[in-house]
Amino acid sequence: MDEIKKKGGRAIAVQANLAKPEEVKRLFAETKKHFDKLDILVNNAGVYEFAALEEITPEHFHKQFDLNVLGLLLATQEAARLLGDRGGSIINISSVAARSAPPTTSVYSATKGAVDAITRSLAQELGPRQIRVNSVNPGMVQTEGTDSAGITGSDFRREIEAQTPLGRIGQPHDVAPMITFLASDEAQWITGETFSVAGGLR
Repeated sequence: MDEIKKKGGRAIAVQANLAKPEEVKRLFAETKKHFDKLDILVNNAGVYEFAALEEITPEHFHKQFDLNVLGLLLATQEAARLLGDRGGSIINISSVAARSAPPTTSVYSATKGAVDAITRSLAQELGPRQIRVNSVNPGMVQTEGTDSAGITGSDFRREIEAQTPLGRIGQPHDVAPMITFLASDEAQWITGETFSVAGGLR
């Protein structure tokens, strides 16, 4: 946030649990109060938790679907109201797991498969209002989340890198340019698409 302000931009931080409708409404009310309008939404909130079939519980299921799918829909619902008929760009962060679906990721992969389906459906629904909806599907990316979960230095990371043609997991700066492009006017005739940014991982 400080970096944005140093470069002459305006930024605020609003904490919200996107799985809770009242908090989503508050998040977008704050956005409207401070900026009056919305141009771009990046749905990047998400959670992952892996479990073998016999370990799956309703709690495991709802923890991921409530945030990864319902939260995305609720945020998009509020964003579409703010975007109105002016047009804009919605970018959903999915995962290559939507297609590759490794073992023990059945619930997580299902949430990301849902994100891709939602992207295609909403692109058609919102297209007449000039609101573009696209999906970016990263491979494994080193983040605070993967670090705190112990994934960054794990055998799982090494397995993923062995399967990735470019031989490494990603960094946030590997994914950011695609998001920037989809948010820009250069992508004004692109909607309903899914873009893999995964070092060649399939």
